Amino acid sequence: MGNRNETLVKLLPKAQAREEKVEGFQPESPRRIAFNVIGIAFVTTLLLAFVLLPRIPVLKWGETAPRDIIAPYTFYFEYQGRDQRTISYRVEKGQLIAESGRRVSKKAARILGEIARREGIGSRLYGFVGLVTLILLMFFLFSRDIKRYRPEILYDARKVFLLAFLLLLTVIISLFSRSVFSLIADTFALAPATVAFALPVAAGAMLVCLLFDFHFAMVFSFAISILFGVLYRGDPFMPIYYFLGSIVGALSVIQCQKRTAVLRAGALTGLVSLIAIVGIDLYTGVLLTRGVYDLGAGFIGATLITMMVSVSLPFFESIFDIATDIKLLELLDPNQPLMKELIYKSPGTYHHSILIGNLAEAAAESIGENPLLARVGAYYHDVGKIRKPEYFIENQRPSENKHDRLMPSMSGLIIASHVKDGVDIAREHKLPSTVADIIQQHHGTSLITYFYQKAKELQPFTKIAEEDYRYPGPRPRNKVAAIVMLADAVEAASRTLDDPTPQRIQTLTNSVITRIFLDDQLSKCELTLKDLRVISRNFNLILNGIFHHRIDYPGMEFAGEKKRSDYPDKRQSEETKAGNGKDKVKAQGITHESRTS
Repeated sequence: MGNRNETLVKLLPKAQAREEKVEGFQPESPRRIAFNVIGIAFVTTLLLAFVLLPRIPVLKWGETAPRDIIAPYTFYFEYQGRDQRTISYRVEKGQLIAESGRRVSKKAARILGEIARREGIGSRLYGFVGLVTLILLMFFLFSRDIKRYRPEILYDARKVFLLAFLLLLTVIISLFSRSVFSLIADTFALAPATVAFALPVAAGAMLVCLLFDFHFAMVFSFAISILFGVLYRGDPFMPIYYFLGSIVGALSVIQCQKRTAVLRAGALTGLVSLIAIVGIDLYTGVLLTRGVYDLGAGFIGATLITMMVSVSLPFFESIFDIATDIKLLELLDPNQPLMKELIYKSPGTYHHSILIGNLAEAAAESIGENPLLARVGAYYHDVGKIRKPEYFIENQRPSENKHDRLMPSMSGLIIASHVKDGVDIAREHKLPSTVADIIQQHHGTSLITYFYQKAKELQPFTKIAEEDYRYPGPRPRNKVAAIVMLADAVEAASRTLDDPTPQRIQTLTNSVITRIFLDDQLSKCELTLKDLRVISRNFNLILNGIFHHRIDYPGMEFAGEKKRSDYPDKRQSEETKAGNGKDKVKAQGITHESRTS
């Protein structure tokens, strides 16, 4: 087995072999992934079927009752007596139907049969199997939709488990709320249907939208509505009510960027729920008799939804390591401990990261990626430099350079170490894994060009291994990480332009992106050539705004310095300067590492 792996590494491109060697890359078997996903779906199905199955067993005359059986609600039923007369009987809620360990009487068997008819279930075993079959079929159809929409989710057992857990948790909490509210309804002699309006079903959809996206929330809303349709068999309006509340709840948190925005989302969900209750009560003709109680129950449900989402969202963010927009905005706060440390210890790096954030955010938004994640990733991508800030040129004084006293190989190791240091710091401060991945991948396996060339110049007759001057990787695995890599390289290269005209900026941007593409750094992400063109266009727009020309203000002359108008080339038109290819040649080999010496 070891020989086979060694042969595989030899056949891979050098950069890829190095990357997988450093990572200890071991691709998980597709069969094992499928087994995990199917296992999660099957266990969730069994639990859902168990909690949704009616609690009243169906027993025949003469069978032994396994436990005390209590009537779940008050109802009337009729049956034929011995002389063929119709007998009407009233069963009170809480009435003991059959005693544990005793044989079921004929009357008790009739009552249990009537309850089974009302609940729409025959044998509990057959009912359980049938419910499991229906839920599994629903999960299969939803998995096909996920495979078409975001197939990578199916390869992440943690995300699949989170979806299943949210579905199961929503059902269990709603059923528990139903039991509690039923006791209150009995105390005040309220109708059982009123309790249904107070269940916090929409909380699950809001959490799914915050933790995943609206598409998953819409699928979740449909699934939860179907499941509660099984619970409320005799009321066709309840699935519609729960679906409307869930969809509105999910829609109201799409642009949720503050934790207080959950309150506004809960209020909007409550408003739509109250309108839906009015429509249902108007249709059933009970608006005047119990409309006030139903509206009160809807208000209680909206309050519970807001409380559940507000309290549980930080828990899910932490446990499942998910960076919601709310969490990302909190990371942008300059008062964050890690951000303050970056500002004080590496001010040049912080300024560099701010500029990259502007580039990355605009580029991500232009190709449909999360612009907030791109900005946060850019802000923290060089956080590892706070351990050795003086070895990076943006933090150095003009008169000193610590690399002058080091060999190129040692300088290359120090420069490359900021990636590993950044990942370690991200873990110490519990940054989301999506941000830590950007920190780890923002250089990929690219070459530290400056020190590699310096080593070749110092040792012209010695073969210098290129692999010794490459970052450990991995290469970017998603579009946002790739955008941060491109923005980092382009911003660094733009610093070398003597006269940053729009034409020269465009030439440099295209050159840097082309070099990274040809170096095979973008092969692991899904960026297309069209995406690269759009990204380049947005980079040019931002850089032109950064390097805009300024006039020479009177009274701002300093001894020994020339004004812009004193340089002949500054007075040339942009059309004339566009023909100068000096910067184009310079940009071919420029990299971010050139700023470190």
